[in-house]
Amino acid sequence: MPEDKKPDNVVFNPETQKYDAALKPYATSVGAPVITTPDTITWKNRSINKVNHKVAAKYQELKREYDKMMQEFEYNKLIFNAKFTFEPIIGEVYHLYKRNNDENFLSIIAPEQCRFNSIGSFYLNAEQVWEKI
Repeated sequence: MPEDKKPDNVVFNPETQKYDAALKPYATSVGAPVITTPDTITWKNRSINKVNHKVAAKYQELKREYDKMMQEFEYNKLIFNAKFTFEPIIGEVYHLYKRNNDENFLSIIAPEQCRFNSIGSFYLNAEQVWEKI
């Protein structure tokens, strides 16, 4: 064996010309425990599954909120395009009807008190947004 060649089980750093086994962040002796990498595939699959469920749930929440907002928008558009000759009061319930000529009108008369073609009853909230009741 040549003089400058050390056996494999000896930790010698040729750059510093020192034995530096104690300075290594890992075990260097033959009797040290084996370094193994943990199996992360199971953890990754579980995490991916959780993230997928979380994203799907959030998407469904946003979709429901969007659908609700769009329906609210359509009702408000319908009411603001309807005929009425009074100023609606916030906090009151009004009733939307359709005439025979397909014209909509807003009234304070409840559907059970008349025989108009009712579209629905609506509440004018504090934000001046019509909510179907």
